[in-house]
Amino acid sequence: MTEEMKMAGEQAYRAARELLDKAHVGRGDIFVVGCSTSEVAGAAIGTDSCPELAQRVLEGILKAAGESGVYLAAQCCEHLNRALILEEEAARRYNCEIVNVVPAPKAGGSFATAAYGAFAHPVAVEHVRAHVGMDIGDTLIGMHLREVAVPLRLQSSQIGNARVVCARTRPKFIGGGRAAYDEELM
Repeated sequence: MTEEMKMAGEQAYRAARELLDKAHVGRGDIFVVGCSTSEVAGAAIGTDSCPELAQRVLEGILKAAGESGVYLAAQCCEHLNRALILEEEAARRYNCEIVNVVPAPKAGGSFATAAYGAFAHPVAVEHVRAHVGMDIGDTLIGMHLREVAVPLRLQSSQIGNARVVCARTRPKFIGGGRAAYDEELM
C-alpha cells in the first residue's frame, strides 16, 4: 500500500466521521457515498479507476459508518445508471427493489465494486432516499438524497485530489407562517 492510499483512507475516515457527527444521523439511516478513485488520484473522473485506492477509501468510510450505526449505500458510476450497492438488510428495511447487477471497476466503478466485496450480503438497487450523503470527486449523488438536502461544509474538504461535497437532509416545512416547527428536525 502506498503512502498516498493510506492517507486517502485516513482522510475518508475523518471526512465521513465529521459529516456523520454534524448531520446528527440516527442508527439505521442511509449514508450514500459516490467516489471517483480517478479524481482521488488526481486524474479526470472515469479515466483512472483504482481498485486498491477504492478499498482504502471504503475502509475509512465503513469504519465511520459502523461507529454511527448507519447503512452505507455505495453509488455505482453512470455505466450502471448510478445504481447503488447496499446491504440486503437495508434494502429490505427501506423497501428498495433489488436489481440484478454486479459492479466491476470499469462498469460500476472501483468504489462500488469494493463495497460489493466488503458487504456481508450485498445487493444492487436503483434508488434510495438517503438521509446523508458524501460526493467524492463530483460523482453527482443528489438523485439519491431525500427531497430537502442541506449542504454541509466540512473541515475535511478533500480526499486525495478529489473535492468532497456533503449534505444532510431534513423533513419539509409545511403549513406556512402560522405553523410551529420542531427545532430538533431542522
